[in-house]
Amino acid sequence: METISEKQHAHELLERLPPSQMATVIRFLEFMLLDPVARAVVTAPPDDEPVTEQDRRRFHEGQTWFGQRGGKGISMADVLAEFDLTAEDLPQPPDDMP
Repeated sequence: METISEKQHAHELLERLPPSQMATVIRFLEFMLLDPVARAVVTAPPDDEPVTEQDRRRFHEGQTWFGQRGGKGISMADVLAEFDLTAEDLPQPPDDMP
């Protein structure tokens, strides 16, 4: 746990920063406060896999499919019913999960 003097020192350093540096400091502090999963998402490399013609075709087919159904997909209950399952058949997360 930090002491009051450490917080005071941090405040003094912030006061000495030029305004042009403040946005960078704020982003760094926000980054430090992220949970590990969020930090991993933020620092993940960009997806640089090229988009193929097949990707584009499937995307447009999906858009058409949703358009024909008024923008609605298939309910989870209907998907599970295809396998003779219900939501109760699925494993439940532990009680202590957020």
